Amino acid sequence: MVETQDLTGFKFIGKNKRKKQIVLSHSARNVRDYLVSLKTRYNGKNEFLPNYVIDREGNIINIIPPETYSKYLDINSFDKNIITICLENLGWLRKNPLYGGYVNWIGNIYNEGIYERKWRGHFFWQPYTEKQLESLGSLINELCTDFNIPKTLIGHNVKVDGIEKFEGIVTKSNYDSIYTDLSPAFDFDELKKILEI
Repeated sequence: MVETQDLTGFKFIGKNKRKKQIVLSHSARNVRDYLVSLKTRYNGKNEFLPNYVIDREGNIINIIPPETYSKYLDINSFDKNIITICLENLGWLRKNPLYGGYVNWIGNIYNEGIYERKWRGHFFWQPYTEKQLESLGSLINELCTDFNIPKTLIGHNVKVDGIEKFEGIVTKSNYDSIYTDLSPAFDFDELKKILEI
C-alpha cells in the first residue's frame, strides 16, 4: 500500500467506485501555495479538487478519497469517472529580466535547471523530479489495481479527440489545447518503464 498524507477539510461532490481514467496535471505553483488555494478559493467552497497531490520530494498528499469526485475538469457527467493526480510544478516559465532566473505566471521565482522546448506559446518549463515519477508510478499501479483501470497510457501531452472515452492514464492537456499540464518536461518514457507498460 502506498503511503500517503491525508488532509482533511475538503468537500467532494459525490462518490463513484467505477473509475475509468487517471488524469495527470500539475499545480502551476509551489505545493504550499497550491494547498492553501485549494482550501480558500471560492470562499472555502472550492469544488475543483484533485484526489492527490505529489510534491517535488515525492510525498503523496490525499486531498479527497479516490472513490470520490469533484468538478476538477468541470465536464458535466464525466468528472465522476476520473481520479486526478496533481504534481507540484510551476509549469511554464519566463525569463526574469530584473533579477535573472525565471518566474511563473504568478511571479514565483525559479533559479534552478529548466527544460527548453517551444510548446503552446511558451519556451521554458520547470522539470518534474525523479522522486515524483517514482511516487506517481507506485500510486498509479495501486489505483489501477484497486479500481480496475487499464494500465494504458496515452504517453504524450497533445489534445486527443474523444479522450473522455479512453480508459487508462491521460493528462489534462489531452483534454484541451488551452491546458499546459503535463508540460513537455514530463518524461512519459520513464513513466512507462516504471509502470512496466
